[in-house]
Amino acid sequence: MSSLIIRPAADADVPQLTEIYNYYVIHTPITFDVEPYTIERRETWFSQFAASGRYRIFVAENNGVVAGYACTTRFRPKAAYETTVEMSIYCAQEAIGKGIGSRLYAALFAALRDEDIHRYVAGYTLPNPVSAALHDRFSFKRVGVFTEVGRKFGRYWDVAWNERPGKLD
Repeated sequence: MSSLIIRPAADADVPQLTEIYNYYVIHTPITFDVEPYTIERRETWFSQFAASGRYRIFVAENNGVVAGYACTTRFRPKAAYETTVEMSIYCAQEAIGKGIGSRLYAALFAALRDEDIHRYVAGYTLPNPVSAALHDRFSFKRVGVFTEVGRKFGRYWDVAWNERPGKLD
């Protein structure tokens, strides 16, 4: 991964972003989506991101192939939540454990440094030691666990919720 670059995502990345995400839809409880996305439907999702502002998406690219992405999205639609953003991160299966998640989060946090963000939140399905370690590394603190809130693959799954301040001291 010596030629890995982190950059803002572009429209042309949507097919690869869809492929990465659909792996998790089909094979894991990491997302509670149960039907794979079409590229057209993922384009609608992608349209929420901008080149500036609090809703951003970055990709890790290795030799022209997207190896992962990280993004911030609106936490909830009510106006009072405006300064809270939810973070998501997904890496291609073959890219897990290579430091790509850390590089993606570092770039995303750097890009958002001057935005009016009071809280970052992130939820992940348990167990997920890789995601737990990544969020710990970026100063997230677990604030709770919603038990058995998602049903997939014939069983119920818990979700850990984590937060961190928008500005760290």
